Amino acid sequence: MKVLIVGSGGREHAIVRKLRRDDPGLEIVVAPGNPGVARLARCAPIPATDIAGIADFAKAEAVDLVVVGPEAPLAAGLADRLGSDGIACFGPTAAAAKIESSKRFAKEVMLRSGVPTAFASWHTDEAGAKRAVRDLGAPIVIKASGLAAGKGVFVCQSVEEADRAIELMLQATAFGAAGTEILVEEFMSGEELSLFFLTDGENFLPLIPAQDHKRLLEHDLGPNTGGMGAYAPVSIASAALIDRVGQEVVAPTLDELRHRSTPFRGLLYAGLMLTETGPKVVEFNCRFGDPETEAVLPLMTSPLLPLLAGACRPDGLTGVSPVSFSGQSALTIVVASPGYPEAPRIGREVSFATPPAGALVFHAGTVIDARGVLRTSGGRVFAITGIGDSMSEAQRVATAGAESVSFDGAYWRHDIGWREMARHARTS
Repeated sequence: MKVLIVGSGGREHAIVRKLRRDDPGLEIVVAPGNPGVARLARCAPIPATDIAGIADFAKAEAVDLVVVGPEAPLAAGLADRLGSDGIACFGPTAAAAKIESSKRFAKEVMLRSGVPTAFASWHTDEAGAKRAVRDLGAPIVIKASGLAAGKGVFVCQSVEEADRAIELMLQATAFGAAGTEILVEEFMSGEELSLFFLTDGENFLPLIPAQDHKRLLEHDLGPNTGGMGAYAPVSIASAALIDRVGQEVVAPTLDELRHRSTPFRGLLYAGLMLTETGPKVVEFNCRFGDPETEAVLPLMTSPLLPLLAGACRPDGLTGVSPVSFSGQSALTIVVASPGYPEAPRIGREVSFATPPAGALVFHAGTVIDARGVLRTSGGRVFAITGIGDSMSEAQRVATAGAESVSFDGAYWRHDIGWREMARHARTS
């Protein structure tokens, strides 16, 4: 079997590592890949957003399955194009991917299907958005409706701060087309949780829960980013809670998408807020989350490929056993470029020391230059995952792993997993 992975980040590196460990003989091609991925699979220099190029390559290579990592190619219709060519794709059609590419669409689906979420209104004019802010009061959340690489969200503590966020999006067009429509959303308090569900559009299988750290700075301060780290599993996410999310969130969402003739096949990511009245949806993503994937997949003991392929078959995931995991802990630290997320400074030469045993180094934003030197090429450069028999051990290994990579201006948070550590301290 030949598998094509689309993408170039740490998430794709983690997917390739898992597939390679499950089946060392599997033929894997990655487009475009990165220097870390190139040690595990053949890379093809085709941008992930080149829909025609990816589809033509998959057809010429007689690829059996395409697994799409990032959201942009899905929103642009890569799964649709592959389907028309008769090539199986793990990832939703453009219409179903609107669950992520349009926050307005996602809200409409949730409201229609009764999925618990925050109240929101959507706006394209500055005056109307500011009136909505005053109606709800602060704290309040302002979101770009379109794809903004995880950065188009502002949690505002005052009306004035919300006004500035609205002006930044609608007046200064800081997020381009993604911010031409915005959501003014009710603030929810609680702890956030990330849950992945593999689905064929009707049946679904949960993976272990993870928690992402979106803010740039320690103590969860600073601007939102694509993610500065994650850990899995999360002790407050009981089996009963996961089952509740499946029944109250995932099942009605999939039902509504089928009702709209846009069935969702692939990975449905539910970003949740655990409020006093129960879990509520913060956002949906239409693909594996990043950096959560780098924490979740290293703990997975079930083979991944049969699940990805099964979601694309006519009989889907019917009768498939629950996904199994090792029982260990994983913690991922993102090492970022200086200036991230607003204006990352790239091109810095990277050097390595030997990482500790149990540390996994996933390349997220690297490139090899014409002289064969490894350099930074993006805002998030590495995702370093530590594996251990406890979360504190995983954190220790990840920290030592982060210290083993070096480039000028490298930044990473030292407090990833702090909530879980605090819980363990209270119970020990």
